[in-house]
Amino acid sequence: QGRLLAAEHDSRRVTRQEPKGSITVVANNFQGQRLNRPNDVVVKSDGAIYFTDPWTSPLPREQWDLTFSGVYRVTPDLGTLTLLVGDFIVPNGLAFSPDESVLYVNDTRRGHIRAFDMQPNGTMAIQSDRVFADLTGDRPGVPDGMKVDVEGNVYCGGSGGVWVLDPNGKHLGTIAHGETATTNVAFGGDDWKTLFFTSRNTLGSVQCKIAGISAPVGGA
Repeated sequence: QGRLLAAEHDSRRVTRQEPKGSITVVANNFQGQRLNRPNDVVVKSDGAIYFTDPWTSPLPREQWDLTFSGVYRVTPDLGTLTLLVGDFIVPNGLAFSPDESVLYVNDTRRGHIRAFDMQPNGTMAIQSDRVFADLTGDRPGVPDGMKVDVEGNVYCGGSGGVWVLDPNGKHLGTIAHGETATTNVAFGGDDWKTLFFTSRNTLGSVQCKIAGISAPVGGA
C-alpha cells in the first residue's frame, strides 16, 4: 500500500508513514512506560507488526522506563501491543520463515539467532525457543539485520560478512563484502534476487540465485 514503517531510535517509537506523508504512531509505550529504542520491524501477511526493542543507550538504566529488552507484536488495527518475549540482551533483526511458521530473532550481544514456532493467535510458542545458529567468529561483525529467501535460507550479518544459513541453521557460506560489520540486509530488484547490504559506511549489493521474500501485500 506504499506505506513505510520505521523503528525510530531517538524518538523511542515505531511509526508508519502514510502514502500522503502523514505519520501514524504504531507504538511508543508498553503499559504506560516509554519504549527503549526500537531497532527493527517486520510485517506478517495478516498485517500484524512485529518489532524488537533493545535497551541500548548511554543513559543510566535507572533513567529509562522499561527494565528489559523486548520483542513485541502490534495487531493489524494498531489497537493492541503485546510483549512476546523479554529475556533478550540486545534483540535486533527479525524475520519470518516463508510459511510464517517460525519467527527468527537475533541477539547481537549473545551473537546468535533464536527461533520460535508461531501460534495461530500470532504469538510465539515460548517452549519452542531454541538457538538456531551461532554467528560468532574472529572477524568483525555481529548479528544485526536479517532476511529470509523463498526457500527458507536465512541471511544475517555476522562475523566476516553476511552469513547464509539453511532452514536447519547450517552455515552454507559467508558473503564477504570486504567492508566493516554488516548492519542490515534487504532483498530487492525486479526479481527480488538482489541482496542489498549496508555496513557502517557503505551500501552494496550482490546478485543471488534465489529470490528473497517480498513484502506482504495488503498488510501494514
